[in-house]
Amino acid sequence: MILTAADWMDVVDWSRAQFAMTAIYHWLFVPLTLGLGFICAIMETIYYRTGDPFWKRTTKFWMRIFGINFAIGVATGIILEFEFGTNWSNYSHFVGDIFGAPLAIEGIMAFFMESTFIAVMFFGWNKVSKGFHLASTWLTAIGANLSALWILVANAWMQHPVGTVFNPDTARQEMTSFSDVLFSPVALNKFFHTVTSGYVLAAVVVVGISAWFLLRKREEKMARKSIATASVFGLVSALLLASTGDGSAVQVARTQPMKLAAMEALYDGQRGAGLTVVGLLRPFDRERHTPEDSAFYFRWQIPKLLSLMSFRQADAYVPGINDLVYGNTEHRIVPAAWKMQAGRHALEAIKEYRQVKDSADAATLAYYRNLFTPDNPEGENFAEYGLGVMGYAYLNAPTDIVPNVPLVFYTFRVMVGLGLYFIVFFAAILFLLYRKALTGRRWMLRLMVWSIPLAYLASVSGWIVAEVGRQPWTIQDLLPTMASVSKIGSGSIMATFFLFVALFTALLIAELMIVTRQIKIGPGPLEESTAGNTERQND
Repeated sequence: MILTAADWMDVVDWSRAQFAMTAIYHWLFVPLTLGLGFICAIMETIYYRTGDPFWKRTTKFWMRIFGINFAIGVATGIILEFEFGTNWSNYSHFVGDIFGAPLAIEGIMAFFMESTFIAVMFFGWNKVSKGFHLASTWLTAIGANLSALWILVANAWMQHPVGTVFNPDTARQEMTSFSDVLFSPVALNKFFHTVTSGYVLAAVVVVGISAWFLLRKREEKMARKSIATASVFGLVSALLLASTGDGSAVQVARTQPMKLAAMEALYDGQRGAGLTVVGLLRPFDRERHTPEDSAFYFRWQIPKLLSLMSFRQADAYVPGINDLVYGNTEHRIVPAAWKMQAGRHALEAIKEYRQVKDSADAATLAYYRNLFTPDNPEGENFAEYGLGVMGYAYLNAPTDIVPNVPLVFYTFRVMVGLGLYFIVFFAAILFLLYRKALTGRRWMLRLMVWSIPLAYLASVSGWIVAEVGRQPWTIQDLLPTMASVSKIGSGSIMATFFLFVALFTALLIAELMIVTRQIKIGPGPLEESTAGNTERQND
């Protein structure tokens, strides 16, 4: 199939739109699963230790919410993984040896683990011992989080490729160190930050649904106990979320400086850069902004905090968008135009090698192989500045490396602002529970219910910052999105885009209807759980 430049960009845009849409729908289901599994396990642990049928009844209610969400999350996740082969085949060819490994482990180990024990978790009541059932619940929760681990390891590698080397014979990236990929600081921070955001979201959902019961004076004991359990879990998770968010920002500053500059709308680098708390941006323009042509209509900054948080030094230099696009000799920042030239040089060298490798003499082959070997003195600079930035060869202009600054800037503030809000939110709930004053504060109960969509907004905002902030890269510096897509017509992608929109919207509506119906029904009658006393005697 021969595609014009305009057709090719349509393929890129529609492929990005389809993947983004699928990922956003998928992420509406995943974070609740990550956290609610542990909340159910904690509640069942209390039941196991006390033998109180109330806790069994409460656990089974929240397990129903978990199960509905889990099933639809699996459906959207499977489609998301298939899109790597259908829409992003160039990407899959280039890094399949690396990206495929964590995805394979996720399927073989984590998904099989959670899908096995979830059956015992739902259908094993009164059929297995209490101890085995409790272990199954914990293993299901752990399995869901292990699935997230391997997915996030793969995503973190795209943000910061490590533990790999380019093979000129196959024109592919190949893994050299699995441990470097798994234990990359970017991967570890990304995993803990992402799963703790899921824990916070799950805690908010439990608290909000429980508040709904209190507002209607139904299941008041279950609601109060669920709020207490989820609020402790949520407060601890929110504090960990803030800590891991700080660690993630440090890694972004070191590995993706353009993303950090976009997060702060910092166009000109500064020593002792301040952190913008709130601000209103002028219309977005990829071209250079100068101090006389400020990027802001207004803003409120905390002096030197950005430098301190990013590099742990109050006077550290934070590069801006203009520095990264046009270069800064004082701070040894290479211009994007130079990287584009180096990338084209790398692609030409690869092309030449592949043309002569079957007929060249030993000396010529040795020259090229040394050129592509990072540890060889002759090839060191080429590997670092040529192969390491070969993705720049596909860019049309230096400003292509600038993401959508307003979108990243505003969603970052939504994410951080709501993260701080949830710390205060859970602390306030626990304070009112301690004072036995929560039930009478109907305004607070309403706030708890309406905080549920805020938790989803914060979660989606975080992913927008992470993914839009690294554009135009599929793999940082190595492969842009325009070189990652499959060679297919844009019409087929458009058709499946709208098909998936309809399908996922129907799934979302179905889930909301089923979950709402289960909430209105509430937990089963207590008499159904009286068998728990007999189970404890026979355990």
